[in-house]
Amino acid sequence: MTRTVLGVLGFVFGGLIAPCSTAQEAGERARPNIILMMADDMGYSDLGCYGGEIHTPHLDALAAEGLRFTQFYNTARCCPTRASLLTGLYPHQAGIGHMMEDRGRDAYRGELNRRCVTIAEALKPAGYRTYMTGKWHVTKAVRPQTDADKQNWPLQRGFDRFYGTIHGAGSYFDPNTLTRDNTPISPYADPEYAPSEYYYTDAISDHAVRFIADHQREYATTPFFLYVAYTAAHWPLHAKESDIAKYRGKYDEGYDAIRAARVEKMKKLGLLDSQWVVAPQQGGAWSDVEAPEFEARCMEVYAAMVDCMDQGVGRLRAALHEHGLHENTVILYLQDNGGCAEPMGRKGPLVNRAAEPTLPPLAKEFLQPDMIPKQTRDGYPMRQGYCVLPGGADTYLGYGEAWANVSNTPFREYKHWVHEGGVSTPLIVHWPKGVSATLRGGLEPQPGHLIDIMATCVDLASAAYPEKRNGEAIQAMEGVSLHPAFEGKPLNRPQPIFFEHEGNRAVRQGDWKLVAKGPAGAWELYDVKVDRTEMHNLATQQPAVVQTMVEQWEAWAHRTQVLPWIWRPAYRDVR
Repeated sequence: MTRTVLGVLGFVFGGLIAPCSTAQEAGERARPNIILMMADDMGYSDLGCYGGEIHTPHLDALAAEGLRFTQFYNTARCCPTRASLLTGLYPHQAGIGHMMEDRGRDAYRGELNRRCVTIAEALKPAGYRTYMTGKWHVTKAVRPQTDADKQNWPLQRGFDRFYGTIHGAGSYFDPNTLTRDNTPISPYADPEYAPSEYYYTDAISDHAVRFIADHQREYATTPFFLYVAYTAAHWPLHAKESDIAKYRGKYDEGYDAIRAARVEKMKKLGLLDSQWVVAPQQGGAWSDVEAPEFEARCMEVYAAMVDCMDQGVGRLRAALHEHGLHENTVILYLQDNGGCAEPMGRKGPLVNRAAEPTLPPLAKEFLQPDMIPKQTRDGYPMRQGYCVLPGGADTYLGYGEAWANVSNTPFREYKHWVHEGGVSTPLIVHWPKGVSATLRGGLEPQPGHLIDIMATCVDLASAAYPEKRNGEAIQAMEGVSLHPAFEGKPLNRPQPIFFEHEGNRAVRQGDWKLVAKGPAGAWELYDVKVDRTEMHNLATQQPAVVQTMVEQWEAWAHRTQVLPWIWRPAYRDVR
């Protein structure tokens, strides 16, 4: 089924919905719908409204009509971020202290545990219908053998409907672990899409629009929670040629020119203080690039992926208007980590060989078994290596460190690390009925974290966060509701914000940030008010501040069961 048909069906069914007529219905509708949208592996400055040159008019419009948080944080990696976002806990408390492997400790099981609830599980008892499209990535059971293996799939964790992938990455033209509700499916056996039309980002948006239309047809007086977890712009660099064409030649000037333009735009937008020293360009100089056509193409495809996602956001906005839901729907948009410097598929000789089909094509009804397919459905081998121009289904590459550094302008480091480039995300809040008119289009500087999203949703939904579920004691929420900020009020956060991933660790307390790189790395201290780019380490000048914050971090690490080799006293040294 095409997007046009879905839109027409939504319009037809939406027109059949009678307006709320009873006081009870009006009261229920007064509670907002909530749409939580998250992008994957994108940098702080990629969106137009945060300084980028990528065409994102729909997200920019949400920002112009809403509120942009300037100091919002994630956990620096895909699945820990999703665990934290869904549960309102730090990822270790939810059982996903690292990735999807079981390290033999409760904080590192690679599965959501039973001592947490998801936002969907918290909102359903309050009368919300709950839907999800996109990337799940909070369970090891990506190919279950029994129904019991699905205990941490979306429908078993509070969602009424699901369309997306259980795994963390894969082809956009033939995604692996694609699932509808509880049933694995193949896009090539899906009557709703012709194989030549299938593109995962579009399918995520299409199903989100459909869920809204179906909800209005069947449950019009009931509020909904919709989680839209895009995989854009996570590798592989896959995009439709029509979207890539918009950016042809856009990046021919190279890293420094694009980064300089972003810096100037961020200053004009009020996102970059003139006293901050922009972190230096990393990943190599453009003048030294051996294959500029290849490097420019990587960013062209990346931009096309983001552009396509934004088009989907536009269709979602249109659906809300179509069904009269625009005014009282809260939209929250954020990203799961900073730009990704991983060299996926970029190793190898300078080759761009023409591929010929050498393997028999996979049967159309078969599910794609591999995150990195060995071949396309029509039998072409998967190509990787430096100078293989990305974009098509037979390529599998990332955009590399230098472009990740551009994405993260003006910060240091990338996905994995907890310096600002790894953990800083845009947060756009759009809610015509709830964001003060005097704040719309403005910037919100109060620090926030993923742990605050659960608290915000529970607050807005007038839900009761459970102390127990199915006889199991539930851990208390760690975050605070962001709702006061929508009205220009302080958040009054009682505790610092903490970070740990792969031994990279940090504490954010007021304007101070204490941060270290790797389990053996020395602590560094920054005053983010005057140096958010983390270029002037004050650790040796402020030993008392360092000592206090180290003790805070260690107490948190003990409480959340961070691996002990990370927090032991030998790592109290400062650089």
